[in-house]
Amino acid sequence: MLIGEHVGLRAIEKNDLSTLLEWRNKPEFRLFFREYRELNYNNQLLWYEKYVMNDPNTRMFAITELDTGELIGACGLCYIDWINRSADFSIYIGKDNLYIDDTFAIDAAKIMEKYGFEELNLHRLWAEIYSIDDKKSAFFNTLNFNLEGTLKETHWTEGRWVDSLYFGKINYSK
Repeated sequence: MLIGEHVGLRAIEKNDLSTLLEWRNKPEFRLFFREYRELNYNNQLLWYEKYVMNDPNTRMFAITELDTGELIGACGLCYIDWINRSADFSIYIGKDNLYIDDTFAIDAAKIMEKYGFEELNLHRLWAEIYSIDDKKSAFFNTLNFNLEGTLKETHWTEGRWVDSLYFGKINYSK
């Protein structure tokens, strides 16, 4: 387990899938995810088996509250490019509909960043955020990720096109 001040990151277990699926299917969260469809348990199980268990280019974690051990969210590094040392950073807090907050999400992100840069020896972390996702844009700004670019009208949601904002952070310490 990777441990921070408020949360720990541990391997996602099969018994986490129902809770993660419930959070993942919340319409207010789904609005901001690449996979916009409502998923069923079989979809969740296929994701778990394909990416969590068997994809060397994905590192997903359950976020747990340190005091209680309770599952509160998920985060990970996806699309890891081992040659160019980069990965897509994904995170959300499902507990209490937080999505992104100033305590659990920030702590989990700091752990994930340290893991990516120090353990995996990555050079760059990046995230694609939709322009309607003000919480995550502010979150990545707080983490000192830079807005590196905007792709216009990449995502159709709620009857309109929205832009993709690309945030990135480079590990200059190596």
